[in-house]
Amino acid sequence: MTVPTAAAAAECRDILTRLGVPASVWSSDGFEARSPIDGSVAGRVAETPDLDVVADRATAAFHQWKRLPAPRRGELVRLLGEELRASKDDLARLVTLEAGKIVSEGLGEVQEMIDICDFAVGLSRQIYGLTIASERPGHHMRETWQPLGPVLVISAFNFPVAVWAWNACLALVCGDPVIWKPSEKTPLTALATQAVLDRAIARFGEAPEGLAQLVIGGREAGEALAADPRIPLVSATGSTRMGRAVAQTVAARLGRSLLELGGNNAMIVTPSADLDMAVRAIAFSAVGTCGQRCTTLRRLLVHESIADALIARLKAAYETLPVGDPRGDGVLIGPLIDEAAGAAFDDALMQAEAEGGEVVVGGTRGAEGPGVYVRPAIVRMPAQTAVVQHETFAPILYVLTWSDFDEAVAMQNAVPQGLSSCVFTDSVREAEAFLSAWGSDCGIANVNIGPSGAEIGGAFGGEKDTGGGRESGSDAWKAYMRRQTQTVNFSRELPLAQGVKFEV
Repeated sequence: MTVPTAAAAAECRDILTRLGVPASVWSSDGFEARSPIDGSVAGRVAETPDLDVVADRATAAFHQWKRLPAPRRGELVRLLGEELRASKDDLARLVTLEAGKIVSEGLGEVQEMIDICDFAVGLSRQIYGLTIASERPGHHMRETWQPLGPVLVISAFNFPVAVWAWNACLALVCGDPVIWKPSEKTPLTALATQAVLDRAIARFGEAPEGLAQLVIGGREAGEALAADPRIPLVSATGSTRMGRAVAQTVAARLGRSLLELGGNNAMIVTPSADLDMAVRAIAFSAVGTCGQRCTTLRRLLVHESIADALIARLKAAYETLPVGDPRGDGVLIGPLIDEAAGAAFDDALMQAEAEGGEVVVGGTRGAEGPGVYVRPAIVRMPAQTAVVQHETFAPILYVLTWSDFDEAVAMQNAVPQGLSSCVFTDSVREAEAFLSAWGSDCGIANVNIGPSGAEIGGAFGGEKDTGGGRESGSDAWKAYMRRQTQTVNFSRELPLAQGVKFEV
């Protein structure tokens, strides 16, 4: 493992200054902004003082923003995409510094923001409804989509800016103001992104005050905003525990929740699989972002005839994985976000061994010092015990074997979460069975690629404890709008539906 070379906090502050974040964001008693790379503190970030004012501004902005044509609203998102392109390197570097991602992952996250801007700009001219045949003569029916209202986006530390962009870009073109409550672990990337958006808003010239607001605060801020009836949609990304709390709060006022929560993602490897491809896919999916993705590969389900050979190849690959300062050349695995994540890593490995597991490789901590660096672990398990069914947000890969393909699919589905899944096979029958109604029960199902690394064109999300929400591409935009069925009578008669007679 490499040792961090330079104070990350100082670099954070330099980038924030270049991106135009004002000095007023710092406070002596706000949230501590700390880099997981070396534990250095950039400073304390001031909390948002009055959430009631935030909701009022968003409500007022909605009454103006919804009157602009959708293609005009898309122009703001187009300008945001331009500003992100111009700031890509600085913003990506900040993602690395504050979330601990390696350089290419930081760049990839900002590219994801740019991509969703492009998608949303196109969407602004494609918000289509339906024409419906009416049973009544001289009538026509149609279904339209109207702006919904202010949207609250609660994002997690592991994708500190991309998830906001998935939600914000769609919400803005759909006619909705956005309130963003980022993770308290990554406030700096949020402040920087807001500064980039503010430049786009200034260029746009006709955005109402309060169209896009940033709220710095802890759990209490999120709870207060989620309970506010002026906010019709809450899109929350994070743990299943957090999602349950949000869902109950929003449901109590009959609001809408869009939840993208935990994953416990599996790969099935069959005897016909290309093991060279499988090893590469497993390595990235299981250890990328130091195992801190909701789509991280956590369960490897291998046919018993090839298990020993595959595990041996994975062990050799894991032993050479470069762990260290994510800014370093060639480093593939950066730090865990904080000591709590490190403790969860240690506890899960102890529990796995207590439940009959054998650590094949990894599972150790780095040398004492700043930052929480670990060696990704592979653990061979006798069954899907309690620890295997729990999502530990750290680089631990549990390996189990199977003898029958239907058994493997049943194992894949036998966990509470249902986000992402994949199969490696050269059999068309196995691939199609995996993708069938009786195959994977997840929101994402892949063949011959890993479960991690989704593109923005498809709707992202999963089932069961993953929450059921969908963000990003496809028709996910419909969550940010209200559906309206309209009927127009262009005749001089007034027939009732279903032949009802009511004469007065």
